[in-house]
Amino acid sequence: MPRLFARDIAPTISKLSQSYSAVMLTGPRQVGKTTVLMNLKEESRTYVTLDDWTQRNLARTDPRMFLELHRAPVMIDEVQYAPELFSYIKLQIDQNAKPGAFWLTGSQSFSMMRLAQESLAGRVALLHMSALTQHEIYSTNSSLRPFSLELRALQDAQEISKPADVNEIYTRIWQGSMPAYVSGRHPDRDVFYSSFIQTYLARDLTDQSSNVDRYRFVDFIRAAACRCGCLLNISAIANDVGISPATAKHWLGILEQSDLIFFLHPYANNLLKRTVKAPKLYFFDTGLVAYLTRHNSPETLANGALCGQILENYVVNQIRAGFHNVGRQYPLWYYRDFDQDEIDLLLEADGVLHPIEIKRMTTPNLSITKTFKKLKNKNLPIGAGAVICNAPQLSALDNDVFVVPVWML
Repeated sequence: MPRLFARDIAPTISKLSQSYSAVMLTGPRQVGKTTVLMNLKEESRTYVTLDDWTQRNLARTDPRMFLELHRAPVMIDEVQYAPELFSYIKLQIDQNAKPGAFWLTGSQSFSMMRLAQESLAGRVALLHMSALTQHEIYSTNSSLRPFSLELRALQDAQEISKPADVNEIYTRIWQGSMPAYVSGRHPDRDVFYSSFIQTYLARDLTDQSSNVDRYRFVDFIRAAACRCGCLLNISAIANDVGISPATAKHWLGILEQSDLIFFLHPYANNLLKRTVKAPKLYFFDTGLVAYLTRHNSPETLANGALCGQILENYVVNQIRAGFHNVGRQYPLWYYRDFDQDEIDLLLEADGVLHPIEIKRMTTPNLSITKTFKKLKNKNLPIGAGAVICNAPQLSALDNDVFVVPVWML
């Protein structure tokens, strides 16, 4: 029997459905959007998917009739296929639709959020769903809060998390976070990820750009995966694949639109005038990165050239998902200046910046955090920092810097 996972975003969906007439859940394909809503769905709620061509055609050509046939409360899956529905959903909400009347899912986050914000401004709660987190897979407790560098929060996280050494962490990274594979429903990893890529090419890519050379596009995704956790260099990716930088930029937009990748932007402040402007590139699932970069085992991944980059990608994914699961945007940036000084993450909380380094090592030292002082010298509001690494347990380097094991995230 495939394992079932309690999803951390479920209580947020239930809570928002008590005050918003429409709740929209976006995210990459196959991360469990439909499953989590079906598990929450009451018997009275109608379910309809726009993967069904008949339903999709009706929704696009006669949205009023579609909503007459599928009366609220209703769950509409893959709503991106019929943006014509939004204005009619707006009319029903304005006519006093009940809280939770419309549950909507979509796999193309940017376009869906833009359409929802334009048509349903102030009427829809927008949520982003990530792949499985460590908390969902391994935690012994259902309590949830986004990552915080408050001591009590770190101690609580340590109590409910399953410890893991370096080898186990890279096994988690290598296997990824996709429910269908992690649950055991599709046990062959290579077949699963190959099928995922083929489904993506056949659906999302075709929807967004039908004239793309699919074989070259797969090479392009692979070239991007080799640069996860790095500063974005469009020209380098383009050169690897043999396409123009303009085409590479367009194709990156397609990947971002589909939620396969996301960018972490540099922290901007008037006091920091010599910082780089390029974003850093991350993939939504490290298992996909390991597959694309042809790492056939956790051991080869842990000892390969990508080991530091993919660990950073994994850590950023965990922290980002924690904020998304409670309905908040992730307050994350990075720092890098023209002196080549860099801080992997800056987490902002209550107007205070918390610098974070991400390292593969098990025993960090204070020399790793020397760039933290550079921010303090700029008179920025700096709070406790951290080194997130493969340490066996929570500890500290001094009064200002925690040592946080990756398995606690």
